[in-house]
Amino acid sequence: MSLNNYENMPIQRVISFNKLLEYYDELSKSKDPFLAAKAKRVLDAQAPYPELREGFEDVSLLKKHEDVIKIIFEDTFSEILGDNEIKAAALPYDNFIFNSSKRFQKILAEAGPNFEPKIRNQEDEFNYIMAAVVVLNFYYGFKLDFSRPYFYDIPDAAGVMHHYRILYNADFLELHATEKAKDLTQEDIDELLENYDNIELWKEKIPPGSFIAKGFVISNMFDVTAEHSISEIKSGLISNEKENGDESFMEFMQETFRSFFRLKDVKVGFVAYDTKQDQFQCVHGAGMESVILGNDEYVSCEEALCPGSYKALMQDSDFFAVTDVNKYYELSGGISPYKNLKEAGYQSAIFAPIADNGNLLGVLEISSPNKNELNSVVATKLEDIMPFIVTAVLRSKTEEENLIDAIIQHECTSVHDSVYWRFQEEAKNFIKDGLQGEQPSFKEIVFEKVNPLYGQIDIKDSSMARNKAIQRDLMIQLSDVNRVLTEAWQKTKLPIYEELIFRVNNHIEDVKEVLHTNSEQAIFNFIMDEVNPVFEHLKKNDTELEKSILSYEAQIDEHTHSYYDHRKNYDTSVMTINKKLASLIDKKQDEAQLMFPHYFERYKTDGIEHNMYIGDSIAGNRSFDPLYLNNLRLWQLQVMCEMENKHYSLKPELPVPLDVASLILVYNTSLSIRFRMDEKRFDVDGTYNARYEIIKKRIDKSFVKGTDERLTQTGKMVIVYSQKSDEIEYLRYIKFLKSKGYFTGKVEIVELEGLQGVAGLKAIRADVLYRKDQEPEKTYTYDDLMEELKA
Repeated sequence: MSLNNYENMPIQRVISFNKLLEYYDELSKSKDPFLAAKAKRVLDAQAPYPELREGFEDVSLLKKHEDVIKIIFEDTFSEILGDNEIKAAALPYDNFIFNSSKRFQKILAEAGPNFEPKIRNQEDEFNYIMAAVVVLNFYYGFKLDFSRPYFYDIPDAAGVMHHYRILYNADFLELHATEKAKDLTQEDIDELLENYDNIELWKEKIPPGSFIAKGFVISNMFDVTAEHSISEIKSGLISNEKENGDESFMEFMQETFRSFFRLKDVKVGFVAYDTKQDQFQCVHGAGMESVILGNDEYVSCEEALCPGSYKALMQDSDFFAVTDVNKYYELSGGISPYKNLKEAGYQSAIFAPIADNGNLLGVLEISSPNKNELNSVVATKLEDIMPFIVTAVLRSKTEEENLIDAIIQHECTSVHDSVYWRFQEEAKNFIKDGLQGEQPSFKEIVFEKVNPLYGQIDIKDSSMARNKAIQRDLMIQLSDVNRVLTEAWQKTKLPIYEELIFRVNNHIEDVKEVLHTNSEQAIFNFIMDEVNPVFEHLKKNDTELEKSILSYEAQIDEHTHSYYDHRKNYDTSVMTINKKLASLIDKKQDEAQLMFPHYFERYKTDGIEHNMYIGDSIAGNRSFDPLYLNNLRLWQLQVMCEMENKHYSLKPELPVPLDVASLILVYNTSLSIRFRMDEKRFDVDGTYNARYEIIKKRIDKSFVKGTDERLTQTGKMVIVYSQKSDEIEYLRYIKFLKSKGYFTGKVEIVELEGLQGVAGLKAIRADVLYRKDQEPEKTYTYDDLMEELKA
């Protein structure tokens, strides 16, 4: 076998013992007779074999001269230190090892017969450049720092991975140029340093085989498994993979902890501590498990721990070791945590508190199926890694809190993207004031001279439908109560049952025609306080009545503690309508914001309401034009029609086929809006502008002037306005959208009955055209309208 591998490296590697033998040449002249004799012995053993000095590529010579090489290496590989030192003679930038200490041989033997040690972070292309840097340093005289750590990853007999840091001694290497070597200038060096990853350039300047490395290197290795594991644990905890639910993260952490403890079968788990509830709770994520919790989502601390573990973890912030699970399971009578450990198949365990300044954050669980494998002595090793775990948990809790805040802000008190820039400006001013030593305050945010748009799709007669659903549930529940009580009275003839039946019938009569304000609560209290105790008594004394009562109780909803069938259908219908309509307008809003930025807020009641404000003060660095207001009005009208159609297609699927009615308010005067810090929302600013809010709150309950007819009607889009110019504008939009299939063409103009504090309002009522295709190909803009009018 030959070492002819220099074609892929700048250095041709030749095995030679010349540099080492030169040390013995000097020692042979020593005045110390013992050293001189020893050196002469080595030189005499080598003398018949000049190839050992001159160098060779044929590795079979290593076997041939094995005895001589052993003599040459007597001092370098000391027999006395052979069982302690991890050491090998090898070729540079290669995994080829031709001599090693006894301990290193033992390590390789335990790894298995087919195991070949490979340097972990050694890459062919990178090694070429590293070898070329060696040439630049030792031949061309350019001093460059090329050091980097190298490692062997070698499993032991139990399969636990150990990590060995490699330190190279290159004192026994000689570097000689071949005819392929080139003269390099400073400009060449500068070009190489600017193109570190250009392998072809490096091969051009320092060609393959342009130098000969004559000799060998000594690899001194140190077991850094503990340090490496700590570093890996630290890096793993800093990474974001655990938040992303990557199961490979937990697999990686399991293997790392096994290397750290040098125990193959240990299992790592985590459990979080909820301070407010004083309970342990699950840490969500792929591969996250807890022996304390078992299959539960959360468990109170007193139930999860025995007195000893409770004191150690909860009061003393100290680890708790269980060396023999079976022993303590029997002694404790099978209480937790021994019960969970035994059921999971573990025989020893360590529970370590993850605490910050005495405040418990969670518990690190380390478990083993082997008795005594985990103990209080082993637990002391945790002192080296717990600070990293605590830091990671604190960071994770902060990130979780930030995420929760972001979700709450998004779902409940969101600052809309269109005005977020203004909040950023004020936040920067807040920070700046604090840095300058001033008392920081978050100033109020006001947008002046903005044009409002308001729309709602309200569930028609929702209060009536809700009351009807409650009424039906109460009637059915009272009838079932009556049936059970009648059966009890017929069996026992106790007057008390007859009196209860009388009161039940009174309640039935009370809700039969109309549901009064206090009827539901009165009936609920009657059943909870007087009927339920009687039923509990009957269940204990009569088997047949028990069956009837259990049948009745099976209909009771666990959350409302009453019959919840018709009301549930109503609530489901309202929730479905709100969810679908909100989803549609939210999706369409993304398109509208691209047309021109504007403030938008949407909220759910019995239906969907939305506010929009558009104007120069909200636009930021964009220039506002009334064209964009017209465009947004047209967009709103179109989207409201699409929401009507979405409900139309959804209605047959609803448990309760509820109707909706739509309304748009056109307000022709600009106003100001102010962000109310206490309410975390925008509101109109000033007494004059309050008129707009009054109109919004009252128009949906208004009537057509001179009639008892409600303004809003199913199947009609109602547009309320006060100016003739608005009427002309919206009639134009309706005509345009009729051509696009949104309206039937039937339009009426009505006056509104005067509202308190508001008079002179009119409304357009246009019949919506319901279609099967719910998603039009495009959203029509004001420009489309203008183009069509020109045509």
